Amino acid sequence: MVTTAQETERKFEAAGHDLRLILSDLPGAGGQAGPEEQVLEAVYYDTRDLRLGRAGVTLRRRSGGDDAGWHLKLPAGGDSRDELRVPLGRSEPGNAPPAELAVLTRVHARGATLHPVALVTTRRLRWRLSDGAGEQVAEVVDDHVIAHTLGSQTTAKSWREVEVELVGHGKPQFLDRVERQLGKVGIRRSAAASKLARLLGDRVSGRTPSPAPDARSRAGAAVLAYLGSHAAELTRYDPLVRQQVPDAVHQMRVATRRMRSALQVFGKVIEPDRARRLITELKWLGEVLGPARDLEVLQERFEEATAAQPTEEVAGPVRQRFIRYFARREADAAADVRAALDDPRYFALLDDIDALLGDPPLTRRARRPARSELPRLIRRVDTKLTARMRHADQQPPGPARNTALHEVRKAAKRLRYGTEAVQPVVGKPARRFRKRVKAVQQLLGEHQDAVVSRPVLREIAMQAYLDGENGYTFGLLHGEQTAVIQRTDAALPHAWRRLTARKRRRWLS
Repeated sequence: MVTTAQETERKFEAAGHDLRLILSDLPGAGGQAGPEEQVLEAVYYDTRDLRLGRAGVTLRRRSGGDDAGWHLKLPAGGDSRDELRVPLGRSEPGNAPPAELAVLTRVHARGATLHPVALVTTRRLRWRLSDGAGEQVAEVVDDHVIAHTLGSQTTAKSWREVEVELVGHGKPQFLDRVERQLGKVGIRRSAAASKLARLLGDRVSGRTPSPAPDARSRAGAAVLAYLGSHAAELTRYDPLVRQQVPDAVHQMRVATRRMRSALQVFGKVIEPDRARRLITELKWLGEVLGPARDLEVLQERFEEATAAQPTEEVAGPVRQRFIRYFARREADAAADVRAALDDPRYFALLDDIDALLGDPPLTRRARRPARSELPRLIRRVDTKLTARMRHADQQPPGPARNTALHEVRKAAKRLRYGTEAVQPVVGKPARRFRKRVKAVQQLLGEHQDAVVSRPVLREIAMQAYLDGENGYTFGLLHGEQTAVIQRTDAALPHAWRRLTARKRRRWLS
């Protein structure tokens, strides 16, 4: 059984300091218990070329202490990491990591085998801190560490470090106060995020993130910064998708769409063949993720619509009928997603993304100032959006117009993401424009969701009728979706006028 928790902690360098004296003066700590002494031994696993370590991921088998077991730690932003645990004795043959943890590292390992890479022994003193009300807020540990690598390239190190981890009622502000207090006596933050990172040093240093773009940036740098941030989102959500965490498929799909849109909008700053290949593969991944996300949206939509009805309007086992309809389809879609995430094609896509960011194939246009070059490229997308809207307005109400408006929505989404990428460069004009594009896109998204909902409701209603159930509520919900289509269509002209106001487009010229 896998258990999951999020840890929020900071590590500090501590050479000859007496931690007992320092803890007695910590602000916000009303009391302390300890120290408890523990001896911990951990074997860390990684690929031969340390792909997990370079991604800030650690996988270990720990013995000793009260949390013995297999631990997988995944970055969760800031000082936090998601920690997944499996009890000892749940490993694969040969003492390999448990399959349920190893699968969550595939976005980084990409088919490579996991091997023991380091042995770390820690003699630990642990204190538990509580606030004035007696509620636990943090644990502080004083670790004396002896570590060495395993394999052909041997390294041995020993050091002392202090970890402060929030527990119970602890808040992030408490870590700030602790850091200020430790700083007064010369104890500084550790440069290494983990014991393994400290042992391996430069061997696990990842790619340096692109600097945040600004008004002085070159076009290529601004585009790469945007692509890099969403490549990181894609890999971050991969383990969450594999665990079927709610909304994870949505976030991974959005990351692929943002990257694909950026490559489409700004393709002239990247070597065309490389850009086209990535666009094709990102489209494939998005199409794999699409059905799972679309089913999730529909189910939520129907559940909310049903819950909003008066009790007397819900005739028959409506919710049970929805559950039966979606359960098998969602299981099939989730299986398709899992298969794709283990497909060599997916790993090749990730490798191509890494290669593009690590050694960007930029064109001469990438050297031009972003502030002038990128709006020029966005203007082309804006022109295509206007053409699609003009075409939609020529269609009569019904399927043809619905299809045309869906095409407008896709173009609006591409324009929104392109504008999002240049927002740090252009500033307020781009931010305001993006908000108005988003308003049009979301309105059209609501329209499209209603369009897609109606045939599904009709299908469910017909099956309910054939099974001898009352289809009244499904017809009621179908009528509500028709009303949504009419309402969003009627609201579109106002949102479009706000978007196309000349003063909002000046930054594009």
